[in-house]
Amino acid sequence: MASNPGILTEWPWTPLGNFKYVVVAPWAIHSIYSFIVNDGEDRDLSYFLIFPFMLFRMLHNQLWISLNRYKTSKGSGRIIDKGLEFEQVDRERNWDDQIIFNGLLFFLGSRHVSGGRNLPMWRGDGFVITFLLHAGPVEFLYYWLHRALHHHYLYSRYHSHHHSSIVTEPITSVIHPFGEHIAYFLLFAIPLYTMALTGTGSIISYAVYVTYIDLMNNMGHCNFELIPNWIFSLFPPLKYFMYTPSYHSLHHTLFRTNYCLFMPLYDYMYGTMEKTSDELYESSLKRNDEAPDVLHLTHLTTPDSIYQLPLGFASLASEPHTSTWYMWLMWPVTFWSMMLTWIYGRTFVVERQRFDKLKLQTWAIPKYNLQYFLPWQNEAINSLIEEAILKAEEKGVKVVSLGLLNQGEELNRYGGLYTRRYPQLKVKVVDGSSLAVAVILNSIPKETTQVVLRGNLTKVAYAIAFSLSQRGIEVATLYKDEYLKLTKSLSATKSEVVLAKGSASKIWLVGDGLSKEDQLNAPKGTMFVPFSQFPLKKLRRDCFYHCTPAMKIPKSLENVYSCENWLPRRVMSAWRIAGIVHALEGWNEHECGYAMSDIDKVWEATLRHGFQPLILNASPNKY
Repeated sequence: MASNPGILTEWPWTPLGNFKYVVVAPWAIHSIYSFIVNDGEDRDLSYFLIFPFMLFRMLHNQLWISLNRYKTSKGSGRIIDKGLEFEQVDRERNWDDQIIFNGLLFFLGSRHVSGGRNLPMWRGDGFVITFLLHAGPVEFLYYWLHRALHHHYLYSRYHSHHHSSIVTEPITSVIHPFGEHIAYFLLFAIPLYTMALTGTGSIISYAVYVTYIDLMNNMGHCNFELIPNWIFSLFPPLKYFMYTPSYHSLHHTLFRTNYCLFMPLYDYMYGTMEKTSDELYESSLKRNDEAPDVLHLTHLTTPDSIYQLPLGFASLASEPHTSTWYMWLMWPVTFWSMMLTWIYGRTFVVERQRFDKLKLQTWAIPKYNLQYFLPWQNEAINSLIEEAILKAEEKGVKVVSLGLLNQGEELNRYGGLYTRRYPQLKVKVVDGSSLAVAVILNSIPKETTQVVLRGNLTKVAYAIAFSLSQRGIEVATLYKDEYLKLTKSLSATKSEVVLAKGSASKIWLVGDGLSKEDQLNAPKGTMFVPFSQFPLKKLRRDCFYHCTPAMKIPKSLENVYSCENWLPRRVMSAWRIAGIVHALEGWNEHECGYAMSDIDKVWEATLRHGFQPLILNASPNKY
């Protein structure tokens, strides 16, 4: 929102929320219906193609978003190091409004503007007219309109909304108030309307021109430099006719320079070209991939989790991962994304952060949850994890933390497989078990005298049971086999670990393997605290559900603009935080395999660095 919003700030369909697409539905339906039932001259291909072209524009923009986030996470060519935040993501989530707006105007123009119907596929004269008019009147008028928008009166009411984003993403290019978009469309309509009036329009000319605008807008707002310098060396005058991402980036950091649309010619003519433009361009091109200090290794979960990654849909990535019905409509894209990950088959960079001089990165193994439970996939998964650890070793990474199922006991003995294979590893492998245990222990109310422990007995489960026994808290199990395993492992007395099928305790520490019957048989008001990597399915409305082991992160942890799987905003899993703390403290040992760090020491260090425990919501079935 602008600092002092003027008239026509909000889009007309803003009250509709996610149902805003209904404003396009009548036109889309009519265009499809008309194309099907008519034939000959009455069948208007140009009218029919407007809606598919809108979908193409959305896909085009999304590809730029994904590319920009991937490249800036890696670091090569990055222009500005400052990170994104949730505030910017929320402000820019309506980037498709301008596509809806343009689509409605194209539908209206096709029906009511002379020369807008039954366009031919191609006309060369219209194509030439379009780009001559763009290079002349459009670029010239935009330059002066842009300078006018930086006058205090218009800037505070309109253009300041766009400049709220210092670090730009491709979609920042179209984040403007509705009134400002009206002015831009009137400019871009000069070539389009001229083609219609002169009868020189064609489907290709319209599509290419709009795609050109989208391409240059997206490219110019990327936070990485991608235009190679050999292009300008080969044809030096090109610098007057094509801007670069670094060129426009200076406009967002300095505000009073580099006003041009796509052609810097007018900045040169009127003395508003920033003198450091060439210097920033060269320095950005020279930046190589960034070597992180801490690497978190995660993996894909469900087939549609690809959309929740920071590289996917920005609005989905900025919210906790939940399955929604409309994602099923994306199944063709989901299927091909699964095929792509299977074919590509390499670990890829997901995001980056910075915290207290540490550079953090997250890499994803291109495998899904289901594959981790297939024994014949173990070798392939371990190979990918091992390759990532060795690559981290080459880059000089200090700590690699293993997230989700990358640290399974049956898969790699909680990561111990890699340290045994490579005993000379300098990079420290951390599974985060000690911090996960500490989080669970500190989630239990202080007055607790008994807890129920139920679920697969993992490394974390045994450590929890041992720590509780040390504190004099009785650990109740529901099944004899779990009771026998715990007493044997802990050498505990019956007073510390008990078999109690009908326990009245309302504190349940649960992991994978908790059955539906167990959950339904728990007393009313039970607090379920999962120690597993994945959240518990909530079946009871009269019980409390804590999230998986996680903590709030400090405000000084930068570039956090997406949620970690199902966790709330600015909350990280204990397994991920453990790697960061390990690096901050400079601990010189691995924490993987069956080894466990000092739980109290890890907890105290984590709190000291500003991470905070989560507070359970007072309402049942929420946290």
